[in-house]
Amino acid sequence: MIKAVITGHSRGLGEAIATVLLDRGAAVLALSRGNNDHLADRYGRLLDERRVDLGDSGALSPLLEGDLLAHWMADADIALLINNAGTLAPMGPLGSQGATEIARGLALNLTAPLMLSDAFCAATAGMADRRILYVSSGAARKPYAGWSVYGATKAALDHHARAVAEEGQANLRIASIAPGVLDTSMQAEIRSSSSERFPQRARFEELHRSGSLTAPALGARRLVDYLLSEDFGRLPATDLRDLSF
Repeated sequence: MIKAVITGHSRGLGEAIATVLLDRGAAVLALSRGNNDHLADRYGRLLDERRVDLGDSGALSPLLEGDLLAHWMADADIALLINNAGTLAPMGPLGSQGATEIARGLALNLTAPLMLSDAFCAATAGMADRRILYVSSGAARKPYAGWSVYGATKAALDHHARAVAEEGQANLRIASIAPGVLDTSMQAEIRSSSSERFPQRARFEELHRSGSLTAPALGARRLVDYLLSEDFGRLPATDLRDLSF
């Protein structure tokens, strides 16, 4: 049986990934600040939701220090961790971001995925097939003015995946994958920002007007197909749009 842990399932790409997995009969443990009533009503006991603020490391720690992950994964044939939750905040030039917002952005985008990955690896030790996916971004490899914190956190996830891959742990595959430009609430947030805080806003507005954004459902299907493929993990940091599988 496939058993998965996913963060940020309440909307957007996270909801779409959870839907694809649940449709395929996988059991999903979903971690987010809010529940997803639509998924709960549709999939019932296949979905276990736990409310936690992933931007609060102190709230996440007790959840991971218990036996939740080990108990959840105990009978899995394939164990998956999908670190999807993230935030663009704080957007804006250095000097305008604020200490509290920087700390929260780092906690949600970077600290939580690393904490979850460590706990997942410990909980699944000895299992035959373990896979960790970081949802990365093109901003990890290309600098954008106004996204210094966001880009730095995604670049850190890419490098973390590369370093873990070098460890060669038994039956563990890991990859940090940029899914492309998706039509999610994050894109709406970009379009509602000011040019002063994000100078390339007009480019993303044009992507939306021209219909160039990928539907989350399509991006999720491709991500899950790759996550479950034999190729997953061969490239520890890559872009989904560059892959043929």
